[in-house]
Amino acid sequence: MTRVQANLLLLLAGAMWGMGFVAQSTAMDAIGPFLFIGLRFAIACLSVLPFALWESRRSTASLTVLDKRNFVVIGVLLFAGMAAQQVGLLTTTVTNSGFLTGLYVVMVPFLAVLLFRQWPHRIVWPAALSALAGIWLLSGAGKVSLQIGDWLTILCALFWALQVIMIGRSASHTGRPVTLSVTQFGVTAVIALAIAAFIEPIDLAAIRIALPEILYAGVFSGGIAFTLQVIGQRYTTAPQAAIFLSTEAVFAALFGAIFLGERLPPLGLAGCGLIFAAILAVEIVPAIRSRRRSVA
Repeated sequence: MTRVQANLLLLLAGAMWGMGFVAQSTAMDAIGPFLFIGLRFAIACLSVLPFALWESRRSTASLTVLDKRNFVVIGVLLFAGMAAQQVGLLTTTVTNSGFLTGLYVVMVPFLAVLLFRQWPHRIVWPAALSALAGIWLLSGAGKVSLQIGDWLTILCALFWALQVIMIGRSASHTGRPVTLSVTQFGVTAVIALAIAAFIEPIDLAAIRIALPEILYAGVFSGGIAFTLQVIGQRYTTAPQAAIFLSTEAVFAALFGAIFLGERLPPLGLAGCGLIFAAILAVEIVPAIRSRRRSVA
């Protein structure tokens, strides 16, 4: 797979997550955050499991103990990020949550340098800041006031950044992206359902009310989108992946307008422009410089 194809997969994942944000927020009207997370990722795990078994049969190399441990760690990071975001939504707005979650775009290159001395292409730094500025404009430009839920969402962004970096370091050399996805889904579902069983009411009638949102979040923004993320990150860098995945905010605004009647103000449209400018910069500038070097 070429880097362009990989980045397009990440763009599609961002679109599915943007639509999933609508489902994620409305499901909270009927069920608790941990029950939603647990059911969502249990469905995601089951929907992708047949493909993971097929992948395992075709693979010529076995996973090492270190690979399996890293897969589980990625699952724990996924759960931690989802839990912080979902619980944070109880005490913050969707707008604040969307902006603060987008902080992982800037955190990824910084953490990659701090933890692994992995320096990205120079264009990633201004592109990451451009994407963050775009998300800020989408949020309303300066109207974020930090409550408890906001701090939880900042914590969520940190977990997302670590998850993106860990996937980048695990997916490329194992050749088992779907197995990685199933593992992280299963880990997240088990932890979330265990917590829900102790602290949240389990009401079948409420689950039926939230079932459409659970199914979409489980199959599409869960099973398919996260698997596309893992596959795409095999052929691109973690900082570039973070920028492409940040289009989640743009698609969330688009689907909010289509399904909820929301309309973007001029600042929001400008934010969309900054995010797509960041995507074009990350995609085009390295290719142009690489072509110039090859010609020279």
